[in-house]
Amino acid sequence: MAITMEFSSKLQLVLLFSLFLIPPFSTSLKTTTPDVHDLFPKYNLPKGLLPGNVESYSVSSEDNTFTIELTHHCYVQFKDQLVLYDKVLTGKLGYGKVSDVTGIHAKKLFIWVSVTGMDFDENSNTIEFHVGILSQSLPADMFQTIPTCQNKEFQESLLLASI
Repeated sequence: MAITMEFSSKLQLVLLFSLFLIPPFSTSLKTTTPDVHDLFPKYNLPKGLLPGNVESYSVSSEDNTFTIELTHHCYVQFKDQLVLYDKVLTGKLGYGKVSDVTGIHAKKLFIWVSVTGMDFDENSNTIEFHVGILSQSLPADMFQTIPTCQNKEFQESLLLASI
């Protein structure tokens, strides 16, 4: 009987200590991380600069560099502009601008050019897209809604329609 009580006391002590070592259990498993599209307006940028198939993202609190992972690469048609988003996008957020962009490409005539930056001009309400030393401005209103991602077949159907 003494052995059983001694074992029981030790077991209770171990269980008590383990309660302090186990992190508290949260009743909610939902993430508190906001949708990346909701983050853009805080930087004075429209939500619709990215397609809706964002899987995950991270933003450095030190220098605002970001990495965005999409579920897959995709095409988006913004009026006359076809844009290709790679599966992984990177860049650096600033107020009213995105610099050091990788993973976004725009089709110009018959070639794809890489978008390297974006600037929002409040006076003209346009977004200026940089492709190396060249740039093109488009109305910011085009990017107010989050676009739907399209697949390669969509891009090929656009090509056939333009012939």
